[in-house]
Amino acid sequence: MTEFWDVRYRDGVTPWEGARMSPEALAFFQRQPAGRILLPGCGSAGDLPLLLDCGHQVLAIDFSAQAVAIARGQWPQAAAHIRQADFFAVEETPPFDAVFERAFLCALPPRLHARYAEQMARLLRPGGALAGVFFIADTPRGPPFGLSMSALSALLEPAFVLESCDPQQDGVAVFGGQEYWMVWRRQHENEDL
Repeated sequence: MTEFWDVRYRDGVTPWEGARMSPEALAFFQRQPAGRILLPGCGSAGDLPLLLDCGHQVLAIDFSAQAVAIARGQWPQAAAHIRQADFFAVEETPPFDAVFERAFLCALPPRLHARYAEQMARLLRPGGALAGVFFIADTPRGPPFGLSMSALSALLEPAFVLESCDPQQDGVAVFGGQEYWMVWRRQHENEDL
């Protein structure tokens, strides 16, 4: 599986790259108290410097060695924050205060979506935020693998509650105007199930 992503980064076939952090995302992370943030599937880690500038401790991970090499080369001052890792094998204590989702869920085959939701719930502290840009489209093939809003809600509830959802005006062309900035709040343990 890593070969699929390594080839794309090596050959520069990365149409999901290059998006700017939206005003909603920047405002959200600027308002948050300094905390620990996970940036899964970071690719070239274009959002990493802005998150660091907001005062957060950030761990940017990607499955692809090529993506990690590009990210470290692009952001040498932040290379210590970039790690090659399998999202599903990450175990962090204490849990993260927030996860910045950016084209990660839609990169995963649907058979991994339930594991994604479980791992997000494990990695985030109660009250923490799964915040980011989600691809809302009912697409049977991918990547990108889109989800309908009802499918996304079914996937993330009851561990998360949707706090906000706004369409993105300046998204990435490959997502065809179907990107939404969302904040999903991690429920406290006694609120689960």
